[in-house]
Amino acid sequence: MISQDSIESLKARLDVVDVVGSYIELKKAGANYKAPCPFHDEKTASFVVSPQKQIYHCFGCGKGGDSVKFVMEYEKLNYPEALEKLASSYNFTLTYTDNKHNKPRSQVMDKLNEYYQTLLTSNQTAMSYLQERGVYESSIEKFGIGYAPDSNSTINYIKSQLFNMSEAVELGVVGFDGGRNFARFIERITFPIHSANGSLVGFGGRTISGHQAKYVNSPETPLFNKSRLLYAYHHAKQTLYKQNEIIITEGYLDVIMLHQAGFTNAVATLGTALTNEHLPLLRKGEPKVIMAYDGDKAGRNAGLKASRLLSASGFKGGVVIFDAGLDPADMVKNGEVEKLSDMFRSPKPFIEFVLDEILASYNLKDPKAKEDALNDGAGYLKTLSPMLQEEYKPYLASRLGVSPAFVRLTNKTNTQQMPVMQQQSMHKDMWELSLIKTVLEKPEFINQILDILDPSFLQFHSYEFELALKNQKDAPQLMAIMVDESIKSIDDVDELRTELRTFLKKHYERELKKINFRNDISFEEKAFYIREYRGKIAELKRG
Repeated sequence: MISQDSIESLKARLDVVDVVGSYIELKKAGANYKAPCPFHDEKTASFVVSPQKQIYHCFGCGKGGDSVKFVMEYEKLNYPEALEKLASSYNFTLTYTDNKHNKPRSQVMDKLNEYYQTLLTSNQTAMSYLQERGVYESSIEKFGIGYAPDSNSTINYIKSQLFNMSEAVELGVVGFDGGRNFARFIERITFPIHSANGSLVGFGGRTISGHQAKYVNSPETPLFNKSRLLYAYHHAKQTLYKQNEIIITEGYLDVIMLHQAGFTNAVATLGTALTNEHLPLLRKGEPKVIMAYDGDKAGRNAGLKASRLLSASGFKGGVVIFDAGLDPADMVKNGEVEKLSDMFRSPKPFIEFVLDEILASYNLKDPKAKEDALNDGAGYLKTLSPMLQEEYKPYLASRLGVSPAFVRLTNKTNTQQMPVMQQQSMHKDMWELSLIKTVLEKPEFINQILDILDPSFLQFHSYEFELALKNQKDAPQLMAIMVDESIKSIDDVDELRTELRTFLKKHYERELKKINFRNDISFEEKAFYIREYRGKIAELKRG
């Protein structure tokens, strides 16, 4: 079993926004973050993540909990498996009550990376290639660039360090086929790839001996998912948060050379186009996104796909296309840093880029093709917000040389039904909910509250009040209250007493009205209760 102290230490490192945000795209909403719920089908975002409370809650389906619970639900893991998954992601070593499980995270990749780095300087071909590309020694050190030798040398090194070969296979640095092990990276310059928090999770490799594949990456492993990673993000994140801007390129050397020239907010995708899975990482800090792609067909297509995705997802930014066969690395090497800076300052906005690329694929001199281009452009605009649709209608029309009236956009209103939890809770009494939130956030007030008020006095939320008194914070009803920013707790003890007196006065006034309609008690009992309630009301009025 995993020790409780170890579990608590891991949880103290976790941030629910980071954990949930690594799986789904979150958008800032006041003090919280929101998203469409990943656990049920919905169009309106009713899934809320609270950084202050360190919990998530869906007002639609009722699911909620902490970081560990989310990983359990999303990955379909049991509790220990979710803890181990998170520990691996955060480079945290769990301890177990049985000693056989108490082993640190595997150091295979870290040691192999050190080995590759020591081999680089003695390989003249690799060093010559990097020097020709303009890479400084300081950049080689900063990015941990190395050199992977022949397969046998790598295998023998792993064995000499007494590492378990099955671990090396699991982590993707070694493969197994036909009854034998082989190195994944052979005669290649290596670029270590890290997670957002800086843990080494894989490698990229560039051939210098004519292998058919110019670049290769680690295979998919429990740590390495190329669709969720961006090369050098751990180096870039401080600058991108500060400048509120991120530059995304196509290659490792583009990133290295851009950092070398002072553009330390540059990252790269890992041999894949930008995908939905990248968006949670890109959303952090809500930066302006600049896509810097080659001007060849593949680069323009990648830019088009990324621009469609980013514009439909509400990102700010644009595209910079490098023509004449150049790329950012070439421009840095050629001393064109000022020109690069100008290009990054004025990228073509995503929406304009998409519309221009769409129209460029049609022969606009052909009336039928022109009509198809109009429909294609209008179809793209419909993926945007209503305001942006209206803003860019004239742009599309002017590029086609037609009246904006021809650009027909229909915005469907959302007719989705009210979320289940909202249907169930037909009435919300904000004062009662405020009192419950006070119990949850200020447990030192509980005795003072119970000295004055009985839980049965609450008209609408007595059940939730009972849960709060029992400190059952994992109950969906309480999580919904905790993440609801419209519900405010009472912070001041004098204010609390005043609020309780006002509530009690209204409570006894209601009881006084109700007593007159009761037919199940005698006249004498009615008279007794009337005197009692009037006395309490008078006492409360006196304070």
